[in-house]
Amino acid sequence: MALELIPIGTILAVLTNQVIKTAQAAKDILVEKDSFKVLSKHLFDIEPVLKELQLQELNDSQAARLALESLETDVKKANSLIEKYKNRSRFYLLVRCRYIVKEVQQVTRDIGRSLAALSLANTEVLSNISDQVNRLQNEMQRVELETSHSQLQIIDKLNQGIKDQKWDQGFANDMLEEIARAVGVNVEPSAINEELESFRKEKEEAVQRKEKAEEYFLQQVIALLSRADAAINYEELRTRYLQRFQVIVGYDEREKQIPPLNAFFCPINWTIMVDPVSLCTGTTCERAAIKAWLELGERTDPGTGKVLQDTSLRSNLLLRQSIEEWRELNYCLRIRCCKSNLSSGSDELVKEALCQVQELVREDSVNKDWIFIGGLADIIISILGNSHSKDVKRKILITLKEVVKGHAKSKEQLVESKGWDYIIPCLGRDPSISKPAVALLFELLQDRSGWNVSACEKLSQQCSAILFLVTLLRGPETESAEYAKKILDKLLDVDEENISRAARSGWYNPLVDRIVQGPQSSRTSMVRSLVNMELVDANLEIIGKMGIIPPLLEMLSDRSESKELSLRALVKLSSCVANKELLSASDGVSLVIKLMFTSHERPAIIIKCCELLEKLTFDKDGIKFLVDGRGIQLELEPIITGMLAFQHSASSTHVRRPALRVILAICNSEPELVKKAVLAANGISIVLPLIDDSDSEIREVAINLLFLFSQHELQGVVEYLLRPRRLEALVGFLENEDKSDVQMAAAGLLANLPKSEVSLTTRLIELDGVEKIVKVLRSGTMEAKENALSTLFRFTDPTDVESQRIVVEQGVYPLLVNFLRVGSVTAMARAAALIGNLSSSTPRLVMATKPSFCWCFSARVPLCPAHGGKCSVASTFCLLEANALRDLVELLSIQVHATAYEAIQALSTLVREGSPNRGTSVLHEANAIKPILEILTWGTDSLKEEALGFLEKIFCSKDIVEHYGSTAKLLLIRMTGQNIHDESHIGRRAARVLSLLERYSKSSISILPGI
Repeated sequence: MALELIPIGTILAVLTNQVIKTAQAAKDILVEKDSFKVLSKHLFDIEPVLKELQLQELNDSQAARLALESLETDVKKANSLIEKYKNRSRFYLLVRCRYIVKEVQQVTRDIGRSLAALSLANTEVLSNISDQVNRLQNEMQRVELETSHSQLQIIDKLNQGIKDQKWDQGFANDMLEEIARAVGVNVEPSAINEELESFRKEKEEAVQRKEKAEEYFLQQVIALLSRADAAINYEELRTRYLQRFQVIVGYDEREKQIPPLNAFFCPINWTIMVDPVSLCTGTTCERAAIKAWLELGERTDPGTGKVLQDTSLRSNLLLRQSIEEWRELNYCLRIRCCKSNLSSGSDELVKEALCQVQELVREDSVNKDWIFIGGLADIIISILGNSHSKDVKRKILITLKEVVKGHAKSKEQLVESKGWDYIIPCLGRDPSISKPAVALLFELLQDRSGWNVSACEKLSQQCSAILFLVTLLRGPETESAEYAKKILDKLLDVDEENISRAARSGWYNPLVDRIVQGPQSSRTSMVRSLVNMELVDANLEIIGKMGIIPPLLEMLSDRSESKELSLRALVKLSSCVANKELLSASDGVSLVIKLMFTSHERPAIIIKCCELLEKLTFDKDGIKFLVDGRGIQLELEPIITGMLAFQHSASSTHVRRPALRVILAICNSEPELVKKAVLAANGISIVLPLIDDSDSEIREVAINLLFLFSQHELQGVVEYLLRPRRLEALVGFLENEDKSDVQMAAAGLLANLPKSEVSLTTRLIELDGVEKIVKVLRSGTMEAKENALSTLFRFTDPTDVESQRIVVEQGVYPLLVNFLRVGSVTAMARAAALIGNLSSSTPRLVMATKPSFCWCFSARVPLCPAHGGKCSVASTFCLLEANALRDLVELLSIQVHATAYEAIQALSTLVREGSPNRGTSVLHEANAIKPILEILTWGTDSLKEEALGFLEKIFCSKDIVEHYGSTAKLLLIRMTGQNIHDESHIGRRAARVLSLLERYSKSSISILPGI
């Protein structure tokens, strides 16, 4: 009646305002947004209809007033619905979303019907917008609203989990995370607990409303979600455990189980109940069992047999709590028993306890927390670190994985404890231990969203972890390798430094991949890591084969830092021959040389270029790798010229040192270039001053170069060495026993200096040069000894007996004889030649020392059979006294031209012109003549000619002719081809020897025509 007194225009204005406010409020609802948005849209669409009615003066009829009243009532319902769900728990709104959607759909249809009635009562007034109104009211009356598919999936999964009694923590974690994400709640313990508290209030309100079904459903949902990690209140769990443990303190230590009460058993299946429900008769059964009973058509109490007047089921919460308490008391008893067994020291009891721990965590996830609260986890971890039993270690690792699986708190506690310290070393054990260890490690690194980044970062700090994981990755165990690969991939994502650590452990793929295709900053970082690694040639070859060299060459065109790092990496890689080949094939050598001789390039770049070329030419490689990408030899003369220019300029030591080594390597490989370097580039004048350089390595390489240069050109060398303190420096190199190549080069340079320079010889003697050369003969390498022997020719010139005496006084003679036995061919030949030089002075020295006293005493003095006087090594340099004769004769038998030639010359010094008999007789007794005759069958022409000259000297004795004549004649006839008129030089000399044989032969008959 009151509404009839109010003007219809006022009613219309108030209603319009209500519609707008309700439409706005519907738009702001957070859950089931789509449904409320549809309602909001339709309400906003009603607004212009109502305003049109105001403009056109709505008919004030009974039908119009009733339609407005109906519409107002429905709008109020919509507003109430909005208010009802506006501030509710978001978890509650999600689990009730099906019902909410139905309510929104119904109120939308009701408003549509009221709008249709209003339109019908004002047909003429709304004629201008009749189509719009009809379409709107039709849409609203036929609206079909649906819950989103994703939300329905969550609800269905939740309902199914409750139905299947899936109370495990993993399922609870999944459900809680899905629900939280669906309603926009942060998955953090504080936010989750706040939302769960709000959800619990919804359950309490349902209790107050006496909505039993909703109460029971919400209770089950809360019970499930409360098991999730984020929802657990750890302090409450700890308090509950301590309370339960306090109860079992009164039980005997041997007690393993508290027997259940009869009330705990379901009368249908006689198992202990999990979800007890009460019937109208007061009998309590397991929910699933009684449901199945009723579905079979039974309508009697399974315990008493009474007919059930009501088949509704009510949760028996008190009994359920009692059963849960009984279970938890038994858990505590078993935990106490496990603790005792673990502390027993018996492997068998330990393994039994571990089996019990696995059973506990499978039965109830609360035990995952209580195992840590009760101290079991610490004991297990300690045993892992101290036990020597493989079986115990393996079982512990498997058990720990069961404990932490899907349980964030347990993982956190294990990581924070000493667990890392004992688990990670297990990765390096045999497969029976490493396999469960890597599986446990993988589990520890997981959280609800995937990888636990914080745990991964902590793992990165463990020095040995990556090494062990790389070992497993490359091992034969497939499953372990897969786990290791996944962990390593994540660690590399978490911290780029782990890529370097993996490479240092032998897994180079990630490092090379970053260098080949990573961003610029990453490439630079990885190249720096590569440069700082200690790598053997085998590893360098592996890295090279992975394709790292082309991108490194590309980096040579980048900014200076990248350029220098790239060169440093190439220097390191070039320690391996295979990488030198790859570098050459990529045309890298040409690029480096071009870069090195670029005028504006920084010294640091030039240094690295020189070092790289040094590596390429190192040892026996020489110029092998100094080629372009097609394998064509680069022009070497400009390289040498440029390298020598670095010595000429004010370049730093770091440039000059490798540049010199490159020159040395090229010159060692290509002798023809030595002459060009000496003449075209004026190499001697550039290198000579370097033997006085402050850098020892430069001095050493300079000596090696000067030795090579001295084989072609010596101009200016003598003059330079005769300057103050220059020759001392050169002689000093002879004492460098640590650097055999330097010692060899110094001796070789001295050997190549002109022997006619008497002042040089004198100065060397003054500087104790002979003593130092002899020292090289005693302890140097064979190459150094060979050069030292050549140097001695300067001091053994037969025209300078005093120099010879100095050499002999230094104990050279025994060394020379020893070289005849054990030296190289070159050393043998040079030793024989030096003995020949010394022996050639013996006759003069014997004459100078002959006694002038009475002959009656001379018979007592032993005379040299070859020289007819008193000989010794020290006074006359006699080779007989030096015991060299036998070894010289032996050289004739080994049929080596160089040694035979020098041996003949040395032996010839025993046969004096004019009185050959003594020497000839000594040679005969030493069996020296026969091998000289044999030389006529195998020697070269020059060697044969030397042998013939020797025979001319000894075939002046009738006895020698008689002894060797027939053999000699046959050999000589073969040489002349029985034609004494042979015009060749060797033929004429052979004919002269034949003439001697005829002259001193017993027979006067010539076997050759014309003689």
